Amino acid sequence: MEKDNRSHILDQALQLFAKHGYDGVGVQEICNAAGITKPTLYHYFGSKRGLLETLVQERGRSFLAALTVATTYAGDMPLSLEQVARAYFEFAAQQPLLYRILIGFWFMVPENEAFQVVLAFNSEQQRMVAQMFEAAVADHGNMRGRHRVYAATFIGTLNTYAGIALNGYGQLDAETVYQAVRQFSYGIYS
Repeated sequence: MEKDNRSHILDQALQLFAKHGYDGVGVQEICNAAGITKPTLYHYFGSKRGLLETLVQERGRSFLAALTVATTYAGDMPLSLEQVARAYFEFAAQQPLLYRILIGFWFMVPENEAFQVVLAFNSEQQRMVAQMFEAAVADHGNMRGRHRVYAATFIGTLNTYAGIALNGYGQLDAETVYQAVRQFSYGIYS
C-alpha cells in the first residue's frame, strides 16, 4: 500500500502543478487532493520541492534512458534526428502533463524553485543532444562549434511540435517525426 500511496501523491501533485503551476499550489492543497496529512507528504518527499524533484526524476527516467540510446550517433544524422524526435514524441504522448510542466517551468525565471528543479533534467537533455551533434562533426564539418545551438534549436522544434499535438492541433506520429526533422534539417547542413 505504501507504494500506491506514494504514487497517488505524485499523481495528485502532477495534476495540480499542471493546472495551477508550482507556485500556485500549496502543500495543504496537495495533501487534500491526495487524502493524506502533511506528515505523510513530508515522510515520502521531505518538502514540496522534494515532491517535484521525485516526480521529475522518477517519471522522466525512462525518457532520459530512451534519449541516451537515441542520441548515440552512428554515422547517419537523419536517422539520429528521427530517433531523437521519436523519443521526445513518445515521452510527450506517455507523460503529457509532465512534459508540459517541464517545458513551462523551463521558462520561469532562474531564481524560481521549480526552474531550479527542472534545470538538471532539461540540461541533461541539452547535453545529450549537443553531444550527438558534436559527434557528427567528423561527417558534417559545418557543425563544428554549433552543437549547442543545434541542440537547443532541435529540442525547441520538437517541443513546439509536441505542444501543438498536445493541444489537439496535430499528431505525434511518424509523419510528424518526418516533418519536424525535415524542417530542422533544412538549415543545419548548409
